[in-house]
Amino acid sequence: MNERNLIEPIRERDDPLLNQVVPLLENRHFDILADVLDGEHETDLAVVLESLPTHQRQRVWELIPTHRQGDVLLNLHDEVRHALMATMSYQVLADAVEHLEADDIACVLDDLPDDKYDAILEQLDQQTRADVEEALSYPEGSAGRLMRFDAIEVRADIDLHTVLRYLRRHKALPDHTDGLMVVDEQGRYVGKLPLSIIVTHTGGARVKDIMNGTAEAISVHMEADEVAHLFDQRDLVSVAVIDDLGKLVGRITVDDVLDIVRAQSDRTLMGMAGLNEEADLFAPVLVSTRRRALWLGLNLTTASMAAWVIGQFEASIAQIVALAILMPIVASMGGVAGSQTLTMTVRGLALGQVGLSNMRWLLRRELAVGFMNGLLWASAMGLAAGLIFTQGIGLVIGAALLINLSIAVGAGVLIPIILDRLGIDPALSASMILMTITDVMGFLTFLGLATIFLL
Repeated sequence: MNERNLIEPIRERDDPLLNQVVPLLENRHFDILADVLDGEHETDLAVVLESLPTHQRQRVWELIPTHRQGDVLLNLHDEVRHALMATMSYQVLADAVEHLEADDIACVLDDLPDDKYDAILEQLDQQTRADVEEALSYPEGSAGRLMRFDAIEVRADIDLHTVLRYLRRHKALPDHTDGLMVVDEQGRYVGKLPLSIIVTHTGGARVKDIMNGTAEAISVHMEADEVAHLFDQRDLVSVAVIDDLGKLVGRITVDDVLDIVRAQSDRTLMGMAGLNEEADLFAPVLVSTRRRALWLGLNLTTASMAAWVIGQFEASIAQIVALAILMPIVASMGGVAGSQTLTMTVRGLALGQVGLSNMRWLLRRELAVGFMNGLLWASAMGLAAGLIFTQGIGLVIGAALLINLSIAVGAGVLIPIILDRLGIDPALSASMILMTITDVMGFLTFLGLATIFLL
């Protein structure tokens, strides 16, 4: 296959907007570029910004109108967003975010220095400022930080005629409104009045008689991951958020949850390589170097442990050269089997399917799977090694494969569960621990058995 054939599939996946932007930047056709950017959606602009080196990114950012910059900031990864905000004056930043919802403004302003944060708040109207301050009063990653303050609430003791008159005064409903939140005289949440019921019942019907009194509400303190899980389980569009007294304080909508899911996916993917904080593909060289150095240093430590184990059997390897040829197979097979189990367990933890109550059953199941696969591939590899080298070597590598695969799948279950109980993200640390165990135990079992039975 020639070079053109290799490159062509990549070109087909290129972002068309990025392919327009880069030539215009390089040829300094900024007026044309500004017109191109003005016609694009904010999410597409965010993708382009994250796809450019720092100097080009800043130039494109300056060409985006201020009134659109707030929406673009919301769609950027934290690192890119913070870098762009650092170049903006407080007045420009206030103008960019003033039209956003309070929860979105809180998301943008969260990590700003206090002086800049206070200056921007002063530019907002009184109600928006109060909502932003309330949102920021809740812990990061909680439902209170995610919720919107635009829920339409009605009393349970009124009729549909009154509800319809009330809605007409709103002129336009907030996005993702699938129902109205019903409260009592003290403002406590008592249920939800779906829009489908409003349009299918007579105007004289009382809200309390036709509302959904079993509609779920979530605590303002619920963790964001639990909120996302609830939306996934119940197929929700919006849900009420209540405080400790049961009073309605806001709502969370499905688009907010999609942001959580995307962040979880990014964190898991990057965390498996130790790059959980590096969302900027074009971050400065020194910044990326510093972040990756720690992970590489940890990997060097674990690799040194495996090398030390091998070193203890230097005499055995010198006498039977076949051991040096075959020992990577044992470690590699254990690593793959363990990674399969690890991935399934981490996913199960994320979905709430794995816990202490069913851990023993899962462990037994995975050990059975590992043992069966171990028998299969130990037999195949043992037969091949016996034919190529000696029968003794075939038996040793077969036994080592069976032992290491069993250990690997057991570790694949236990490591993420233990890390999760300790409050450590399994997606970040589990793979390195697993790799260390499978390498060390793979070399130890294979070389140890060979030393005992072949020398």
